[in-house]
Amino acid sequence: QVQLVESGGGLVQPGGSLRLSCAVSGFSLDYYHIGWFRQAPGKEREAVSCISRNGEGTYYADSVQGRFTISRDNAKNTVYLQMNSLNPEDTAVYYCAAVANYPGAYVPKTTSEYESWGMGTQVTVSS
Repeated sequence: QVQLVESGGGLVQPGGSLRLSCAVSGFSLDYYHIGWFRQAPGKEREAVSCISRNGEGTYYADSVQGRFTISRDNAKNTVYLQMNSLNPEDTAVYYCAAVANYPGAYVPKTTSEYESWGMGTQVTVSS
């Protein structure tokens, strides 16, 4: 059974940093594309950053470009999202998602392209 568990969220001051982790089990991360999404209250879930199965392709939303970095450690079955220079607009529940049905370098970046989802971790940026 495919499982994804997010961790690393919390309360941080504006300008601070957090590193989110997405630990996967029930499958080998080698075969899966992974995406980080977020959903703020009253807003639709949006893609933040995604990485292709082979790690060669990445996507960043314009709002996080230059501040967030996605990476994957297949040996640890974990994907990370390093978030720097956080601002209150980054406040949301962050979810990771997985899918295997695309070529190695393709980067799925819409919610409908992903098949398995974690439960999310809350990130709150506030002074």
